[in-house]
Amino acid sequence: MKNSKLLSSEQKNELIDILKIRFEKNSNRHKSINWEDVLVKLESNPEKLWSLNVMEKTGGEPDVVGLDEKTGEYIFIDCSVESPKGRRSVCYDREALDSRKEYKPENNAIDMASEMGIELLSEEHYRELQQLGKFDTKTSSWIKTPDEIRKLGGALFADFRYNQVFVYHNGAQSYYGVRGFRGFLKV
Repeated sequence: MKNSKLLSSEQKNELIDILKIRFEKNSNRHKSINWEDVLVKLESNPEKLWSLNVMEKTGGEPDVVGLDEKTGEYIFIDCSVESPKGRRSVCYDREALDSRKEYKPENNAIDMASEMGIELLSEEHYRELQQLGKFDTKTSSWIKTPDEIRKLGGALFADFRYNQVFVYHNGAQSYYGVRGFRGFLKV
């Protein structure tokens, strides 16, 4: 049986070309990181390549934004200017989706991220991303929500307006055409 979380050679080469071009074009996101070192990690982690491919196919434009000094893993985050198109119009999690009586969205951010093998950005990661450019100036993105907020029915999302990062709350069951989520992946 074929592992569905592995890319064909053609898909792998196509994705690596896209990632390399993006890496070189946006050197301000990873000033002290060498592409050849990233490539070694990518080639030795085929399931992570699959996740990056799904991030790319859903409009996330993943790019390297740092290195975890403790683990030696490169940090990839969705760097699309607006929240990824293929991940919008979703509520926060399965519980929120199941609680809707009508007009249910097709999916939810937590399950989608899990299926993709990625995590939602934390507030800290979201703020760090905004240091690299202006993201979500017309959209917003769900972010990891603390359990104490989620237990009360809420969820957090963020955007960038008026040269400022704003973190807001909403009912976890809500969804909007301009709200999606951004992913975080270590390779």
